[in-house]
Amino acid sequence: MSSPKPAAGSANLNRIAPLRTLLPRYLALAYTALIVYASLHPFTGWRDSGMSPFAFLDGGWPRYWTVFDLAINILAYLPLGFLLALSLRRLPGRWAPAFSALLLGALISFCLESLQTWLPSRVPSNLDLASNTLGAGLGALLTIWHGERFFIRVALLQQRLLAPIQHAEFGLVLIGLWLLTQLSPETILFGAGDLRHLLEITPAVPYAAPSFFALETAIIVCNTIAIGLITRALLADQSSPYLALTAFFILALSIRTLAAAVLVDPLNALAWLTPGAALGLLAGGVLLSVMLLLPVSLRIALAGLALMAGTVLVNLTPPNPYSAAALATWRQGHFLNFNGLTRLAASFWPFLALPYLTVLGRRI
Repeated sequence: MSSPKPAAGSANLNRIAPLRTLLPRYLALAYTALIVYASLHPFTGWRDSGMSPFAFLDGGWPRYWTVFDLAINILAYLPLGFLLALSLRRLPGRWAPAFSALLLGALISFCLESLQTWLPSRVPSNLDLASNTLGAGLGALLTIWHGERFFIRVALLQQRLLAPIQHAEFGLVLIGLWLLTQLSPETILFGAGDLRHLLEITPAVPYAAPSFFALETAIIVCNTIAIGLITRALLADQSSPYLALTAFFILALSIRTLAAAVLVDPLNALAWLTPGAALGLLAGGVLLSVMLLLPVSLRIALAGLALMAGTVLVNLTPPNPYSAAALATWRQGHFLNFNGLTRLAASFWPFLALPYLTVLGRRI
């Protein structure tokens, strides 16, 4: 009796299984950075209270707690445990990756709770440590049941959509981080690399409508070219670059619109669509379409130049008083930490992307 023929899907999964992808590792590092930021924000007011950083372990049951807080702590560490276990999948045995991820998740939570002892705006808690560890453990357990299938499908999707270049996974994480920066409604559209709020630098150019219009347009043109060429470098050759990039920028603008509608006011959902933004998107789109016809090495070089030019211009542009007036009614509330994260990501994104472009240019 002949054996049944395996399904096409199973054959594809078996074919792709040996493929290595570093995407889970990069995502685990990025998510760990997110956890650190959320746990220690706003990173100010550090002081020695005279207490041991480990005193919270013997603090008994916390006086103030809610089921919602417990659920948030568990859910926040569940993806971390899953990604850590997936990153450690090459460890021998079925349970070793999950157990190692549990220990790493618990260690991260323990270190962050201990550091919160020196932050007056934070209260370290043994209950937080326990719920975080539980979340990491649940995420790690998921890899035992579904981790292998998830890993294979991610590798299959990467092979189909991404170019076969080294460090493509890190580039994909960079693109996702750039999309995250579009959730900050107070920044110029596509603007990144503004360090003035971190270094307390006064804008060099005083506000004037004509100069602001020109600078805003130039920033959007430069960043449209830079992010478009970086994204194109990551796409597989069989993909339609024009269609894929159009969909990508529509996604970015949709994120920007949704963020403004939810965080500020639905009536200001399209506040980003200024005359300078409209002209910048049009000019940037036309120039990007032409540059896509150039050789790969030249596209990488132009992406770096556009990225550097956009970063310089965004640090010269004065704040728009009309946008400041519109955002004056913004009540950040629970979004304060999240908004700080998006602004921080927007500030440092070019300084992560530029070294990546340098490495990418040497590999191509």
